[in-house]
Formats: sequence, structure tokens, C-alpha cells
Amino acid sequence: MIPPLLRRAGLAVTAALLTVLTVAAPAAAHGADAPDGTDYRTEVTGLTPARPGLTVRAVEAGARLELVNTGGRDVEVIGYSGEPYLKVGPGGAYENTRSPATYLNRTLAGDTTLPAEADPAAPPQWRRIADEPRVRWHDQRALWRESGVPAPVAADPTREHRVRDWAVPVRDGAEPVEIRGTLDWVPPPDPYPWWVAATLGALALGAAGLLPAGSAAGTQALRAVGALLTLGGAAAVVLVVGRELDAGADGLGGLLLGLLGGQVWALLTALGAIAAGGYALARRPAADFALALAGTCLAIFVGVTNLSMLSRAVAPVPWPGQYARLLLVLVLAAGAGALAAGVLRLHAASRAALAASADRTPVPA
Repeated sequence: MIPPLLRRAGLAVTAALLTVLTVAAPAAAHGADAPDGTDYRTEVTGLTPARPGLTVRAVEAGARLELVNTGGRDVEVIGYSGEPYLKVGPGGAYENTRSPATYLNRTLAGDTTLPAEADPAAPPQWRRIADEPRVRWHDQRALWRESGVPAPVAADPTREHRVRDWAVPVRDGAEPVEIRGTLDWVPPPDPYPWWVAATLGALALGAAGLLPAGSAAGTQALRAVGALLTLGGAAAVVLVVGRELDAGADGLGGLLLGLLGGQVWALLTALGAIAAGGYALARRPAADFALALAGTCLAIFVGVTNLSMLSRAVAPVPWPGQYARLLLVLVLAAGAGALAAGVLRLHAASRAALAASADRTPVPA
């Protein structure tokens, strides 16, 4: 017979896994098809010539370009056949429904079937897509879309390679302007050391659940697990906020809207881990259950969903990839370790309760 507390823990973990299956897809859809990691680094080097009020940057790990036009005139982005593709200005952002780029750039792969109305030679038909003078789009000129790696990379994959210098034409009134940038291939990191660090951290933290719960050592172990789970939750918050900043969040209001719109489950999981860690630090009742549940959610919602960062050079955060990998290892170790420690402590408590119940059972005459 399964002890009641352990059975309840198993049901909670199962419920968390089912929740992941039902909501992980919408959560991962934030930023459309933004990659979780890549080995290609896209950078914008500038505008030629520079234009007042016009700024461009790469977002979503280089998957999209973002153009902001705060000047008092319309600016057009030119499509692949020389046709007007996007128009950004005081009236907002528009796309030309006759431009093939409007449909090819719907996805990162650029494999959308063109409708009959797509005709680069036809007069543009503008459709409003945003009220603010800001637009983001995939641009095949700034990406590597081939199935294999570039020839120089295949010849020597141990070092960084410049794939190409790229340019996207823009028209400011009658004056031509170019968005210029670079596309580089960066050697991916070896994921093995990161996996070893995450595994050893999880095992060390989970071993704290083997100490007797009623002893002084067991109490200190509970507090240590709570402290590390809190640290893992904080690391998850930083990682989630970093992803949103890299997706182009602008200002505190834009950051909050982005978090609530695309990263809400990961953010709630991170905050829940911090709360559960504080619960364990305070040695509150049912702290073991809180550790197991919060650790499960943290490891899955933030850890598993970002595993690509361990094996990709460019992570979707606004800082070097090694920092994102360090945060992810902390999240994985804290989540899996708290789960193991919580379940072990629940199992020990259930066995102790069953033993005490057996001792109180009267012996028949």
C-alpha cells in the first residue's frame, strides 16, 4: 500500500506534468518562432547613411530585425524583389499585401506558400499591423536558411567564421538607406560539463532528503534545500526576464506586458519556487510537499524548456551565452534536487507515520 503523503505527492507531480503538456506549447510560442538557441549570430552594425529618429536592432537571438521610426516621415523597408514591403511612420506600421516578403517572412523558415495576390510588380496595398511606429520581421538576408553549415564551417568547425555581411534596403522618402549588419557562425559549446554540473548539483541537493527529518541535521538540511530552491527561483526570474528583453521588450511597461503575455508560466514557476523556498526556510508544515511540487515545476517549465541553451552558442538573452547556461544549470540543479529531497522526506515521514500507527494498534487477547 502506498503511504498517503507519498501518494498525494505523486498525484501532485502528475498534475504538474499534465499541466506542462497542456500549456507548454502556448508558453513556448512567445515571439512566434523565436529560437531557444542558435549557432548563428546576427548583428546590426548601423544605418548608411544614418537617419535621425531611425533605429534598427536584432532581437530574438537574431531571428528578427526591429525598426523604430520616431521621425516625422514614413520609411519603407524594401522586399526581396525591390518592392515596398513595410512602411513605418507617424501613423503606425503597415505591410504591403502584394509583397511576397509579407508572406515569406511569416515564419523563420520562410516556407509560406505565396497567395495569388502576391505580386511585387503590382501597386502596393497597405494593411495596418501596429499603431506604434515599430515593426519586427524575419529577414532572409540576415539569416542562414540552408540545411547544412557554410563551407568554411564544415572545413574548420573549431573557430568562428564570418558567413557574410548583409544589407537590407530602406527608402526614406526618395533617399535610399541601407541597414547593414553581419552574420557569423560561432562554435557551439560542449554541453557535457554543464550537464555534469547540473546532475551533481541535483544529486547533492537531493541527498539532503536522506537525513532524518526530526533531527537537527534534518532541520538544517531542509533549510539548505529551501535556500537553494530560492536561489534557483531567482535565477529563473533573471533568465525569463532576459529572454523577454532579448525579444525586444522596451521599458518597464513593455517588459511586464511581455512577461504576462508570453512568459507567464515560466515567471509564475520561478516566483513559486522562491515562495516554496521561503516556506521551507521557515520550517512551515507541508514544506516537503511544497519543495517537491515547486522543484518539479521549476525543472520542467524553466529548465527543460530551455535545454537548447546548453548546446547553442547564442542564447536568446542580452548577455553572453555562458551566463545563460550558468543560470540554467542552477535552475536544473535546484529544481531536480528540491524534487528529490522533498519526495525522500515525504517518503520517510509516511513510513514513520505508518510505524507509529502500527505501534498504537492494540494486540488481540
